Amino acid sequence: MPQLSVIVYGPNAQGHLTELLGSLESHPLPDAEVIVAAVGDWARETAEGHAPETIVVPLPDGTGDPEARAAGAARASGRWLHFVHAKDGLPAGATRLIAERTAELDTGSSDPVDVLLFDHVTTTWQTAARPSRDGRHLAAVGRAALPLHEAADLLRLTPLLGNRALRAAFWRAHEERLNTDDEPRAAHAALLHAERVACLNQTAYEHRVLRPESLPPRAPEDRLALIDRYEALLPLARDRRAPHTVLYDLMVRDLLRTFAREDLPDPVAREFFRRASLAAVRWRPEGHRRPAGLEGVRHALLEEGAYTKYRAFQAANRTRRAARKAVRTRKRRLGAKVRDHQYQRALSRPLDPNLAVFAAYWDRGVACNPAAIAAKLAELAPHIRPVWVVNKENAALLPPGTDHVVPGTRRYWETLATATYLTNNVNFPNAVVKRPGSLHLQTHHGTPLKRMGMDQMDHPAAAKGLDFAALLARIDKWDYSVSANSHSTRMWERAYPSRYTSLDYGYPRNDVFYTATADDVRAARERLGIAPGRTAVLYAPTHRDYEAGFTPRLDLAALADRLGENTVLLVRAHYFYGGAASPLAGLRRSGRIIDVSSYDPVEELCLAADALVTDYSSIMFDYANLDRPIVVYADDWETYRTTRGVYFDLMAEHPGHVARTQEELAEIFVSGAWRDDSAAKARAAFRRRFCEYDDGRAAERVVRRVFLGEPEEALPPVLPIEDRTPAPTPEEATA
Repeated sequence: MPQLSVIVYGPNAQGHLTELLGSLESHPLPDAEVIVAAVGDWARETAEGHAPETIVVPLPDGTGDPEARAAGAARASGRWLHFVHAKDGLPAGATRLIAERTAELDTGSSDPVDVLLFDHVTTTWQTAARPSRDGRHLAAVGRAALPLHEAADLLRLTPLLGNRALRAAFWRAHEERLNTDDEPRAAHAALLHAERVACLNQTAYEHRVLRPESLPPRAPEDRLALIDRYEALLPLARDRRAPHTVLYDLMVRDLLRTFAREDLPDPVAREFFRRASLAAVRWRPEGHRRPAGLEGVRHALLEEGAYTKYRAFQAANRTRRAARKAVRTRKRRLGAKVRDHQYQRALSRPLDPNLAVFAAYWDRGVACNPAAIAAKLAELAPHIRPVWVVNKENAALLPPGTDHVVPGTRRYWETLATATYLTNNVNFPNAVVKRPGSLHLQTHHGTPLKRMGMDQMDHPAAAKGLDFAALLARIDKWDYSVSANSHSTRMWERAYPSRYTSLDYGYPRNDVFYTATADDVRAARERLGIAPGRTAVLYAPTHRDYEAGFTPRLDLAALADRLGENTVLLVRAHYFYGGAASPLAGLRRSGRIIDVSSYDPVEELCLAADALVTDYSSIMFDYANLDRPIVVYADDWETYRTTRGVYFDLMAEHPGHVARTQEELAEIFVSGAWRDDSAAKARAAFRRRFCEYDDGRAAERVVRRVFLGEPEEALPPVLPIEDRTPAPTPEEATA
């Protein structure tokens, strides 16, 4: 009996079935079967042209989705069912993720789980793979299996059958109630009938929204079906307070949004409002409190059934919003004119040969390669005055005495206009003019595994609307581009094609990995509260373009327990999420899990750590300079590789052992394999390729070449890798 039956159903709408079956065929799974309930000749012919092991159930044209699902499920032999509409998609590796998670649920608790929920992305006729907002609800549940009343917020997940897998026995027991024409109703009903539910906080489904104009038109009266949906669902939650309250709130929200957004004929609108009002009163939970503000007013008018008042309220709101928008637009235009005038006046002044502007990570503060260059500049060229660009929120966090400007202010534009040197690890705004005689230094902030710059054109999920013409204009302002290895140099040349000079000097931020002493390593560990003799493992995952925010991909508490009392986990969320590492807040347990998401500089965390666990973050290339163990946790490599695009296969060129599951990761550490000969051999090859130019003198080379104008031949040569001595390990530092 296979673990999972993937049931693809429906017509080959706009040819998307071909792509879906191709993705399944390219990543076959021994413990899963694929059944295609093919509606119409085109779907049947497409399905029969794919892998011979695919089970095809031909159905006549016009067969509805419920009948197609039923026909597919009747042929299924798997323990779990995943219903996938023929127009939708499956990210690479999705079926494996679902099969492994359901197998884990089957071997875990004695209480069966009926529904497994997971994340999804949405693709429309205009956009590709937009992340959902469901991740925070999935993360809140974690990996526990719970009854719905203990996790009622799961009802807030996007109601799709495709973002949940159903136990086959559960489906068959409730098929009549779950298999309806109204997919959101079926998705909610599955949760309301389930004894226990579980989550997989990873993307395993692609929901494709077809252009409405390409579909048969909907009659205005069809909108009334939304009320019928909730009238059918709410009785299922009547005796469970939390699910009842959540479902009621969803109903009122959906009814008000539909009434506000749909341009319904007046008779239909009046009938919709009347029936919506009755439902809002009939199903209101005891003691329910309306929300505050305008939303509360809307609720009250709906419950009152005050159609005329509600329409007047809508009209007044539209007028008020239009007036506010007009005022904001006038202010914005006036401010832009003033700033432009100030900037143009400043551009007429001569360049200041002793003024250097530094910025990092979209004006977050003193960090990364720009910070290392600025520090070396103060040592070698103290006559050049550094000014940092820092946003208003982070200005208070700057080191005392740091001269800085806040973006948008008058001094900001005057400084950018007259500085001879402009250094950034991202890019300055489009409006910044490249003046003759000025020098723009692009330091970057990592070695590229994932596709960057112009190479993102083929990966719209990662590009997210990036203006490639504007990007090229920014690149053309660069005079120098810093590189840590020849791989980066080549990739920057294709991702950022322009006439800048590549400085193959190493990353200045990595100098510390060769200059730090045993005292520095000990001090870093003391600041973090790592007791002598404990093993510190730094876990630093990157962000996913297909996820809405940061949630740990590991059960950190369980991992800490498995690794034992002598191991400390240092957990660092990606900087894109700012203060969004709140999921870590409850994990600080007797000093064995430490949230270091806001700890700067990250190089100090590396010095303090005995080993690094990461996925696809560029921190692995920096940490490799220390010649300490690295373990790659690649639970979603296929999905990441497909949606983000990569420059090389990390599974073939890795810096140490690779784990695909949490159990594999824990075993690598428990068994001691994390620092065995095999790991050391892989790390040595990785260092030779990606630590090519880093030897502790990168910042010096940059300052001498760019700021002091010294010729290439006068710079310190890059040491051969066998002649470099990294900073002491924590074990060596405490010996």
